[in-house]
Amino acid sequence: MAQNYILLETIELTQSAASVTFDNLPASGYTDLKLVMSGRDTISADFNSFTVAFNGSSTGFTGRQLIGTGSSAISNTVTTALSPLPGATLTASTFSNVELYIPNAFGSANKSFSWDGVLENNATAVRTILGAGLWSNTAAITSVTIGTDGTAYAANSTFSLYGVAADGTTPV
Repeated sequence: MAQNYILLETIELTQSAASVTFDNLPASGYTDLKLVMSGRDTISADFNSFTVAFNGSSTGFTGRQLIGTGSSAISNTVTTALSPLPGATLTASTFSNVELYIPNAFGSANKSFSWDGVLENNATAVRTILGAGLWSNTAAITSVTIGTDGTAYAANSTFSLYGVAADGTTPV
């Protein structure tokens, strides 16, 4: 079935921030959520990871991600720290692109999710990431918090959250 992507909210940071929260999500009319992010971390290193929490909870997450570096492949288990973001030591003003998709976000089953991203850089330290996870919680998702693994998002990082509805429906 065809889907509608309806922009619920966009947040663009004017200064660095440790996290971004989308809350008061609509309780009806949508089936899935899609987060699109263009982000950069302030950490004094090549990269850091973003984190995710649903309904204020960062527990109950399990997942696996595949990372391509251009010269090798890495597979690892993840809990809440996901795809890498460029840090302060990589090319200035360069932001990673990440998409996080949550099917059945408002249903009464455990929530699966997937993400893909690219760590951008004008040099050799790059990464391409593909991952899948599960939040072992049956509650409908009412808020999504995207944080960093111990530092902050740089100014101009942008986050857009879309609700996904079946074609022909009118979400509330």
